[in-house]
Amino acid sequence: MTNKEGKIKQILDSLDQLSNDSTIPKNIRKGAQVAKDTLNDANKPLDVRIATITMILDELANDSNIPIHGRTAVWNIISQIEFINK
Repeated sequence: MTNKEGKIKQILDSLDQLSNDSTIPKNIRKGAQVAKDTLNDANKPLDVRIATITMILDELANDSNIPIHGRTAVWNIISQIEFINK
């Protein structure tokens, strides 16, 4: 497994945790699942997938219904995404 693949796996794991967290509102969990499915879509180039999930996660982080720990989790995932292209 390459370093990039390892980082993608970490992001997928984080998105999975967020989408299964019952303390997070349903729309946020659904958005995390959509982001996870998008990142797993091998039919699209990686840069397109990254841009798409970054936009999804940015919208989730700005949702007024997200609790603080959920927002922190989203920000952590976004920061993990930044290291994929390095």
